[in-house]
Amino acid sequence: MNNKLQVALAQISPVWLNKSATIEKVESTITDAAKEGAELIVFGEGLLPGYPFWLALTGGAEWDTTVNKELHAHYVRNSITIEKGDLDGVCQLAKQHKMAVYIGIIERPIDRGGHSVYASLVYIDSLGVIQSVHRKLQPTYDERLTWAPGDGNGLQVHPLKDFTVGGLNCWENWMPLPRAALYGLGEDLHIAVWPGGDHNTKDITRFIARESRSFVVSVSSLMSKSDFSKDTPHLDRILENSPKVLANGGSCVAGPDGEWIIEPVLNKEGLIYQTIDFNRVLEERQNFDSVGHYSRPDVTQLSVNRERQSTIKLTD
Repeated sequence: MNNKLQVALAQISPVWLNKSATIEKVESTITDAAKEGAELIVFGEGLLPGYPFWLALTGGAEWDTTVNKELHAHYVRNSITIEKGDLDGVCQLAKQHKMAVYIGIIERPIDRGGHSVYASLVYIDSLGVIQSVHRKLQPTYDERLTWAPGDGNGLQVHPLKDFTVGGLNCWENWMPLPRAALYGLGEDLHIAVWPGGDHNTKDITRFIARESRSFVVSVSSLMSKSDFSKDTPHLDRILENSPKVLANGGSCVAGPDGEWIIEPVLNKEGLIYQTIDFNRVLEERQNFDSVGHYSRPDVTQLSVNRERQSTIKLTD
């Protein structure tokens, strides 16, 4: 039954900007998914420890202010440093339950000095090994005030039963060339992660599925005004301008024909399950395969730089 894969979409809210509490919630969700036989679980963009909603609510572009500095520092302190073992518990659960994991984190990597943060999509295989960390290539609009731009190192795909799985963060899914890079690597199960909102998922999910003739799993987080942690710096200013709902979910699944398998699920926290069949990929590739029989590499080709970028290169 290698052609069948049980996928769990984890549409949950973070314990906002609380690293340890959100890790506990993620681990509990993985345990719950294991009881239902999930073989792949997906969490939304930046879920751990949360999306920087304060930027749009507190004048995030104001220069050299105490509010922005203190909120940014709080964010960095609660971000994830993989090299220090922050994801070890998640990896152990993946191995224990033989479950692959895609999770969106705010990464604070040592190889970039340890003080800047990136919106990263991490793939952990069913042996509990981190196989790729994709740092978002281009943060979107106000995200650039707190997230640094990533590199191509994480443009990778991974074998998962009969499938070849890859993923992108949020509006990267609108970027034709990163999509094409994953298609060219053989992707047939595309993971799209979002901070939340059917305004993001309702169109692009089906479009990518139809373009690539792949399954597309879009997973969004939830966030409401009541989810802001009480220990957040300048919480009163955030709440003053916050709407009741900041992210309404919108997690969904489209098949290789571009049609809905699960339409966007709104305002509902929990796990959404779907079993997908690899044979559907082969059926839909019969008449269109953008990197195979329907491509012309003699006319157009894509060059991809997957070198991990760093400010220094050391020779000892």
